Amino acid sequence: MTREMLRAKVHRITVTERDVEYEGSLTLDRTLMDACGMVPYERVEVYDVDNGNRFATYLIEGPAGSGACCINGAAARLVEVGHKVILACYAQVEDDRAASHRPRVVLVDGSNRIRETKDHEGASVRVP
Repeated sequence: MTREMLRAKVHRITVTERDVEYEGSLTLDRTLMDACGMVPYERVEVYDVDNGNRFATYLIEGPAGSGACCINGAAARLVEVGHKVILACYAQVEDDRAASHRPRVVLVDGSNRIRETKDHEGASVRVP
């Protein structure tokens, strides 16, 4: 048996652009993709902290160090520039490895620069 587990997350990244006319996807700063092990064309779940919208799309690589988080295509109608979103990718993990599985969690600052990278989350931990 396998379990679907959080594999990687960028927590509370700020939406820098939204482009309804683009073909689709989410453009993400390459530095952030590397920090959490996300790759181009990987499915990503997006959770908008400001309005509660949740949707899935896929990633495309943005310029490294740019801080880019651009929601493209139809999903651009679900967010606004300046919203905080959570980006999460999941993986199938064999049941016997589930207890030892650790996700890659990237916390960013107000400019979408890496503030901290960790491999766990705790209950009742608030992130500024």
